[in-house]
Amino acid sequence: MNKSIILLSAIMVAGCSLSNDDQNPIKSLTSNAFKDTSPVRQYETVSFDSQLVAEWQDPYASNDVAVDLQIVTPSNKTLKLPGYYVEGDSNTLSSWKFKLAPKEIGSYTVSVILTDDGKITGESPASNFSVEPSDANGFIESNDNWTFKYSNGELFRGIGENFGWEARDTDDSRYFKELHEQKRFNYDQVLKKLNEQGANIIRTWMIYWNLPVDWKTVKNASRYSDDAQRFNRSGIERMDDLVSLATQYDIKIILSMDSHAGFDSNGWALNSYNQENGGPAASVEDFFVNPKAKQRYKDKLRFLVAKWSHSPSIAAWEFFNEIDNAMYHGEEQHIADEIITEWHTEMSAYLKSIDPHQHLITTSISHRGVKGLFDIKHIDLNQSHLYKVTDRIPEIINKFVKHHNKPYFAGEFSAEWDWSKNFDDFKELMISDFKRGLWYGIFSPTPIMPLSWWWEYFDENGTTNYFNNVKKINELMLTGGNGYIREQSLNNPNVSLKTLAVTNGKNIFAYVYNATDIQQKFTLTGHQSVAKPSAIYDCESGQYIDINNGTYLTIEAGQDLIYIFDL
Repeated sequence: MNKSIILLSAIMVAGCSLSNDDQNPIKSLTSNAFKDTSPVRQYETVSFDSQLVAEWQDPYASNDVAVDLQIVTPSNKTLKLPGYYVEGDSNTLSSWKFKLAPKEIGSYTVSVILTDDGKITGESPASNFSVEPSDANGFIESNDNWTFKYSNGELFRGIGENFGWEARDTDDSRYFKELHEQKRFNYDQVLKKLNEQGANIIRTWMIYWNLPVDWKTVKNASRYSDDAQRFNRSGIERMDDLVSLATQYDIKIILSMDSHAGFDSNGWALNSYNQENGGPAASVEDFFVNPKAKQRYKDKLRFLVAKWSHSPSIAAWEFFNEIDNAMYHGEEQHIADEIITEWHTEMSAYLKSIDPHQHLITTSISHRGVKGLFDIKHIDLNQSHLYKVTDRIPEIINKFVKHHNKPYFAGEFSAEWDWSKNFDDFKELMISDFKRGLWYGIFSPTPIMPLSWWWEYFDENGTTNYFNNVKKINELMLTGGNGYIREQSLNNPNVSLKTLAVTNGKNIFAYVYNATDIQQKFTLTGHQSVAKPSAIYDCESGQYIDINNGTYLTIEAGQDLIYIFDL
């Protein structure tokens, strides 16, 4: 369709780049970054505003109208950042915004590009700004199977939990309904508390009761409102809050952008992609193959990138929570593996192409494998959920890493998955399992320690204070070594004990756990440096213990210790 462009005179705005051509539909590009009095610092967010004229049916549909910021970096890389619509009507002056957190220092050149019906119809004159160094760490990036790294090279390993959603109006737990509905389970209070307890990462959901950015209809969450707009304004507002809180409390976010719960019978009935609700997809399977549904989803990704990719607090975009549970009814499969793998291949490549900040990408399965899913090029981080198998966590992690040759983490774990059971009947097991999972993770090739589920239960029982115990050893491994962590082979002939060991090039760390009900003696061999430790850490107390009492190779019933040896 040929589109008419209403021509407007260039608008004079302080600190802006203006079009010199009245035929150019892009009328201005403004930012404080263009002013010498407002220095831009590396990794900090800088905003740009543009006013332009274009015709559209839907300003959020990129095949109708797309506004991008073209960026030429100091190293001469050319990047594109999607913009998001702010206000204005078709064929009148409209406002658009961009948010960038520059990674490089030096001089940048930026311009706005307008694409109309797939054709470039306007480009603003180039504007320049400079970026100064900062002390910030930057973004979480790939490193190896054991660690991530920040943009500045500092190593990172995640310690935290699932905080899947804020308290719902009505919870479906059989025994803990009252606990789960307590209003204290909100991002404001929980992120602050987790920071104090030593955590640095959470995993959370976008769903019709939590952060419902892509849901017109919400349910069971009175903090949100139904919204006929393309993106739910109450969900956007709370997502803005979450990013701000995560920055304040230095908590990284794994953002699960969809869940199988939005595609079961109840969720699909509310889903904005459902034809019954005016969407393009006739069924859940059709969602994954219908070109219009896929285009709509890409526009969702554009919006998320435009709004929040500037934040280093986003550790990873996660396409789906437990995609296999959307593929099966019980044990009967109704969506083929290749459909799901092809969808993830297409969407991950697209997401990588539009995110100039290059956040990590993941997706998750519950317990059923999906052929090809964990070998997709642009899936940076594989993830499955491990319930009732905590003792096997090191084995499972090593299996996934070896088989797929990329980082893996347990996105959920616990001694029990069944919310119809009373966890108090086996409270000691639940709490012990929580602790073991963290230590098994830190001694295994994973950049994120296994993330526990049941955040309300563990908070109520004071269990999450334990993150600080793990944090001490995590920091020592990361900052006290030679910039890496690797498995260390050691021998312990006492098969009653669980023994795991790693090295960071400066020390060997040996984890020994006595799950029996009697005291145990043992020896460690396999390296010349393990004759006597330089320190012994009591995992339960979070304190170092005396190594001069002559009994350092004795471990009490139920005790777990970390032996640290100097190389």
